[in-house]
Amino acid sequence: MKAMIFAAGLGTRLKPLTDTMPKALVPINGLPLLEHVVLKLKAAGFDELIINVHHFPEQIIRFLHEKNNFGIQIAISDEREGLLETGGGIKKAAAFFDDGKPFLIHNVDILSNVDLQAMYTNHSNSDAIASLLVSERETSRYLLFDDNNVLQGWVNEKTAEIKSPYPNFTPVGLKKLAFSGVHILSPEIFAYMNRWDDRFSIIDFYLSIADKTTIKAYVPSNVNMIDVGKLNSLRDAEDFLKIY
Repeated sequence: MKAMIFAAGLGTRLKPLTDTMPKALVPINGLPLLEHVVLKLKAAGFDELIINVHHFPEQIIRFLHEKNNFGIQIAISDEREGLLETGGGIKKAAAFFDDGKPFLIHNVDILSNVDLQAMYTNHSNSDAIASLLVSERETSRYLLFDDNNVLQGWVNEKTAEIKSPYPNFTPVGLKKLAFSGVHILSPEIFAYMNRWDDRFSIIDFYLSIADKTTIKAYVPSNVNMIDVGKLNSLRDAEDFLKIY
């Protein structure tokens, strides 16, 4: 199975650590974030990975070489000339996903107890072109789903901004769920990306096609996760890994 790890970000919220290293190599309990995610994916059966790089890319490439790619196939998607955001990053790596099978996307700064194999199986047995790992955690920005867990729109509760492909859209009665940065896509998704530029947000993209295809929430029971995006989250991440 194939997967992509997003490791290209600048990690500005983790400064000053990221002044000298990429976010992907920030250590948690003695191991870089990237290693935690690679090992989780490998344990779930993902044996062909592609990792995008931009900030201190040589450090990530050297790290993978020293680890002998953890005994699996790992390719690099080079974004040194400019960050492509989440949608553009996936589009650039399209040629890697050439086996006609669904593939996983995983942010490098997300740690979770989610069973990725179960998520992959669930997606493969569904009619969704994309399955998004979501939770009921509190945030200001929510994806909005109907009773069948099908994506309908998005809301920013701080600004009251609403996005949806449906005219006269209202969020009333819809489930508000927070996206986790983990999703599984079917390769048919690339046909919808053809008209998009090289740099774009995957959430904006999903919202633009939600009325044309099926994008679903994946809401496993007893899910726990942490976004290791800020300095004050590092201790919490260490405690999280002691439990999970």
